[in-house]
Amino acid sequence: MSAVLTQEPDATPATAVPGIEARDLKRAFGEVRAVDGITFTAPAGAVTALIGPNGSGKTTLLLLLSGLLRPDAGQARVAGHDVVSENLQARSQVGWMPDVFGTWDALTCTEILSTFAHAYGMERSATPARVAQVLALVHLSEHATSPARVLSRGQKQRLGLARALVHDPQVLLLDEPASGLDPRSRVEMRDLLRTLAEDGKTILVSSHVLAELEDLYDHAVFLSRGRTVDLAATEQPASAGRGWRLEAVDGAELRAFLDEASIPWVAGPGTGEVTVPLAGADSASELIRAAVSAGVRLHTIAPIAGRLEETYLALNEERV
Repeated sequence: MSAVLTQEPDATPATAVPGIEARDLKRAFGEVRAVDGITFTAPAGAVTALIGPNGSGKTTLLLLLSGLLRPDAGQARVAGHDVVSENLQARSQVGWMPDVFGTWDALTCTEILSTFAHAYGMERSATPARVAQVLALVHLSEHATSPARVLSRGQKQRLGLARALVHDPQVLLLDEPASGLDPRSRVEMRDLLRTLAEDGKTILVSSHVLAELEDLYDHAVFLSRGRTVDLAATEQPASAGRGWRLEAVDGAELRAFLDEASIPWVAGPGTGEVTVPLAGADSASELIRAAVSAGVRLHTIAPIAGRLEETYLALNEERV
């Protein structure tokens, strides 16, 4: 499983050049091979989805590409710069948004962004206008002078995106950027990322909620056990079934039932929602009967057609 699996709903222009290039990247922590031979490219001017179950190496890969973690072997280039031999140049072109955004709670949004702008070498005379611009982009202008401690989780996520954008990088590495956002904010973030891609930015975004990526991505890279996944590993005959969306009153109850039944599942956007592979209506009926008998309070079951979820469900060696 060493070749990249890339799905492309729309063709990328032939003139597109890689904003990110990874070649046989490896990184271990003791005996754990978190990244074990990842190879892929992400073109400029496009959104590339990074997809894989928990423990597949997504966050470690993003840290390697950001220049914050040194690979044991292999090579990575971002915006044309080697992340090891040209570390400072590479990091200057990367906007990194981790899944958990730490803030200085006593500082205002403007002060936080100004601090990062100065750290990236932005001229002080240009900083106020740039900070105001990115706060407007993420719809936080009204909180410019508010201390970070008063922000909601979703607002802190948007501030994290603003921090990644403040120095106008060419490459964005986003780890679960929609976490904690309400539905309207999710749509606004999706539209903003599409606009940034159209402006030529390279965007690599990781999310475990695949439905959020369906209307966003141009390419997809699938990871499993620290490796990029061979296309043949996800090819299924028609008889292998399709994805069905289940929703229950208690999501934990539903997931525990599926785990006990050894049925692979993918988290949905709702707390009580998952997607599972089923061969057809008969299999769905059997699942409903078994779930009800086990005390699971199901209230929705329906087939889905999302391409990312369908492909992900073929990787049933691991699950979210």
